[in-house]
Amino acid sequence: MKDPQIKRVFMSVVDKAGIDVFARALSEEFGAQILSMGATARFLTEAGVPITTIDDVAKLAETVDMVVVNLGVFDETVADAAEFGAGVEAIDIDGSSVLRSAAKNHESVTVVTDPESYELILAEMRENEGATTFTTRRRLALDAFRVTGAYDTAVSIWLAGKLDGVEQFPEKMNIQLFKQQDLRYGENPHQTAAFYRRSTATAHSLANAKQLNGKPLSYNNLLDTDACWAIMREFTDEPVVIIMKHQNPCGSASGSTIVEAFDRAFACDTKSAFGGIVAANRIVTAEVIEHINENELFLEVIIAPGFEEGALELLHEKPNLRVLATGGIDAPAFNLEFRSIDGGMIVQDVDIVAEEPEAFMVPTKRKPTAKEMDDLLFAWKVVKGMRSNAVLVAKDHAGIGVGPGQPNSVDSCAIACTRAGDACKGAVAASDAFFPFKDNVSTLASFGITAIIQPGGSIRDEESIELCDELGIAMVFTGYRHFRH
Repeated sequence: MKDPQIKRVFMSVVDKAGIDVFARALSEEFGAQILSMGATARFLTEAGVPITTIDDVAKLAETVDMVVVNLGVFDETVADAAEFGAGVEAIDIDGSSVLRSAAKNHESVTVVTDPESYELILAEMRENEGATTFTTRRRLALDAFRVTGAYDTAVSIWLAGKLDGVEQFPEKMNIQLFKQQDLRYGENPHQTAAFYRRSTATAHSLANAKQLNGKPLSYNNLLDTDACWAIMREFTDEPVVIIMKHQNPCGSASGSTIVEAFDRAFACDTKSAFGGIVAANRIVTAEVIEHINENELFLEVIIAPGFEEGALELLHEKPNLRVLATGGIDAPAFNLEFRSIDGGMIVQDVDIVAEEPEAFMVPTKRKPTAKEMDDLLFAWKVVKGMRSNAVLVAKDHAGIGVGPGQPNSVDSCAIACTRAGDACKGAVAASDAFFPFKDNVSTLASFGITAIIQPGGSIRDEESIELCDELGIAMVFTGYRHFRH
């Protein structure tokens, strides 16, 4: 079949960027009749493009050669809709129907949804006697179905949020993703990858952060930064800095200022911090960057709510260092997280639970001192973001030894304490999971740990409690496990 010349074009767009130039070229270069209606018709008329106005779009895709339609972003359309009925009225019916009909008939109809494709289409028509190729029409049809599918998904997400008692895990689940950027590669150079933002991303999430400096983010940068920012969201009351390396916090500390917090976090493990991710929960000052430079610390990413102008001036001297400003910190809130497995996805709500320290149980004879309890609560927030089995040794609101991701928790205890060294004496330890045997307690005690926080719940809890009592160690049960695989 010969590619049909484009002689009749219907246009109805929300995004009017370049539509007047595109319409004028179709009319003047190819003699196409432009059909339009509503706001698009008025826009084209004011731009001096000759058009034919129509009132009825029924069966339109069967009588024209090209359909140029794009839909508004539904989330933005209903953002100001105070009443449910107003939101329903905002749902686009005509545009979606025309796109689907045109895409279905792509053997003879060219369907256009993206203003950025206008020039490419015109270039092809100039080389193909005023027609588009079947290959192009099929690709554009795919784009159209993706647009309508995404629009319907946005509507279903909005509607689910407006109704009470909607099933959290329905038989069919839709998620909406917006492409942020192509990535150079995935976890390894032979893998391809891209970064997408979910429609439900909160205002100050990583996906909405503004990059102020540095080369594009990599796949691994995003994973590590996400893990780092997830821990940071646990802290709001005092300045805190987290340093992340390969999904684990090699540095974590609070301070009276964000500078002090950085110095203390960096001191936790100066070797592992090299090539890491730094997150701060306060505005980053020039002094923080000066301390980074003085320590000759190479970093991949710095993420914070914002940066002083002086800090940015110093950071601009590092063209490869990625600098991300979130504009604030969103407190942990309900959301769903998705992970792919072979042939499918597993979905769960994020690890958020209202933990009240007043409700924690202390089963040992010795209760933690106020200072120990303060350190235990700090360690508990940090260990939640480590790879399980995870053990964190902390002292004075600083993580001084990490033991993450081991097949058994005894090794995690030993690694964390070995990294902390002599500083273990008088320090506390946090474990993301219960102790299956008392050998965890004996290992921590041998290094001088004086207080432990863990979920509790093992059938051998009593053995661990008895050993703590013999050794004078205080132990706190939170009642919640925080595995992170």
